[in-house]
Amino acid sequence: MKQFLKMTLATICGIVIVSVATGLFFVISLVGMAASESASTKVKENSVFVLKLSGSVNERSEEGTPFDDLLGMGDTGSMGLDDLIACIRKAKDNEDIKGIYIEGGQAAFDSPATAQQLRDALKDFKTSGKWIVAYANTYAQASYYVATVADKIYLNGEGAVDLHGLGGKSEYYKGLYDKLGVKYLCAKVGKYKSYVESNTLTGMSDYDREQRQAYLSGIWNHWVKDMAQGRKVKVDELNKLVNDSVMMFAPAELLVKAKLVDKVMFPEEVKAEIKNRLKLDTDDEVNQLTLSDMLNVKSKKKEDGEKIAVYYAYGSIVDSEDMNMLNGGGHCIVGKTVADDLRKLADDDDVKAVVFRVNSGGGSAVASEYIRHAVKLIKAKKPVVVSMGGAAASGGYWISSPANYIIAEPTTITGSIGIFGLIPNLSGLVTDKLGVTFDGVKTHQFADYETELVLGKDNDEIMRQMQNYINRGYQNFLNVVAEGRGLKPEQVNEIAQGRVWLASDAINIKLVDKLGSLDDAVKKAAELAKLKEYHTATYPAEPGWFEKLMSNDNKGSYLDGEIRQLLGDAYLPLMQIRNDLKNNSRMQARMLDDIRVK
Repeated sequence: MKQFLKMTLATICGIVIVSVATGLFFVISLVGMAASESASTKVKENSVFVLKLSGSVNERSEEGTPFDDLLGMGDTGSMGLDDLIACIRKAKDNEDIKGIYIEGGQAAFDSPATAQQLRDALKDFKTSGKWIVAYANTYAQASYYVATVADKIYLNGEGAVDLHGLGGKSEYYKGLYDKLGVKYLCAKVGKYKSYVESNTLTGMSDYDREQRQAYLSGIWNHWVKDMAQGRKVKVDELNKLVNDSVMMFAPAELLVKAKLVDKVMFPEEVKAEIKNRLKLDTDDEVNQLTLSDMLNVKSKKKEDGEKIAVYYAYGSIVDSEDMNMLNGGGHCIVGKTVADDLRKLADDDDVKAVVFRVNSGGGSAVASEYIRHAVKLIKAKKPVVVSMGGAAASGGYWISSPANYIIAEPTTITGSIGIFGLIPNLSGLVTDKLGVTFDGVKTHQFADYETELVLGKDNDEIMRQMQNYINRGYQNFLNVVAEGRGLKPEQVNEIAQGRVWLASDAINIKLVDKLGSLDDAVKKAAELAKLKEYHTATYPAEPGWFEKLMSNDNKGSYLDGEIRQLLGDAYLPLMQIRNDLKNNSRMQARMLDDIRVK
């Protein structure tokens, strides 16, 4: 008995000691993170900024855990374009940083314009006279496009440059839905409004094919021109090379001969090259600064003069955070939240102008109108300039249209002025296949119209009225754009119809005022506000380490992962049905699909 009590007591003491030690480690970690967040990185002489092109690059960095940096994962997950550009500018202005080393080449960019903006920032870095060197085992296409700004591009001997042009196939689920007994009821305006086609057709419509070919060709023409210029080759030669062979399978010798890379090297040889550029001895260590380090380097930019607010709105436009979770989570533009933020900026006398940074393919028309009205309230008091990111289309264009001035990147996707409503009807599955029937009473003819749409067969009159509702929504969209852009609704209709436009084409039809960057938008806002000295402030503010720690944001669940594994290819269409059934916003102003590139 004594032995048992001794063992029990020892076990309890061990548990207590481990718990206390774990608690102390946790507290020390929190204190360390808080201190590191406030502490600035001191840059040593002869330093190099190491830019790892891995993970994903989005408009702003996603909210990871505060332990990411502690575990060495800060540069391998989601990176924010805003952070990357800010760090490149710090490196340009810091005399102790001699160059940038681009490492790796498998990053996924949320849009072609995001890759272009990063490349432009690196190109600006080179105007300081400093160097850029790139090295990777394999360059994905978008990463290679960014890397072509470098003075030298090196490659592993067994590596590859995966240049293949832009394209791909979309999924069409109508055949699957026919087998399940599901039919999508659709009301839309806009012959190019192709978002609904994956649920209502078995293949791409001619209109959708036309617009996709136009904007993909336009993006590629911008990219290939930049790549050819960076590598000092002819555009025609580069296009022929990409068209005639699968570059992913090409030997390294061919890549060197075609001038796509400068030399085949091993990592230690690249390190020796960097040391040579820094004029270091063989045994000397290279002072390397990661993205996390650079974020803590103090900027030399002074916050003098008046304030210009830069407000970021990116992701799907939704009525509520709950509706966003139905679509898989991720960052979103919540109508009321963003509108309330914009109203505060309108009433803030310290803010003299607002740059509204929009990167969205749209979403709820109701939420879009809510935000548009808030933009108009700002415009009544101070200048508003829209800076378009990767996309500002459909609802994204709706919220942009009232601005005093619209600036977009050349490869921004915009327009898509059209409306649709999409509802899954399950009568073929529930009644015809499963044998479930329905009966009931009602006080008025359309008292159970929602049930009739989803489960009934007699819904022609309801759909006729819904189509009228969508028609009115489209006319409102035309009026909104006409008012904001100084056009007539009839003129807008000619360029609308749900058509997606590349910004370099949209400027010719008055949907965009100028091609340029976020910096250009800030300068324009200062010009309109007649400011000689100014600084920018970013909204909404990114959460600190404590807010991230306490966040209960659910970015996915174990059960969801298990269901995805179980259903396989059927997961996405079935989740689409689930989301559409729960979607309260029947009127959607949403662009065709995702445009993420690698």
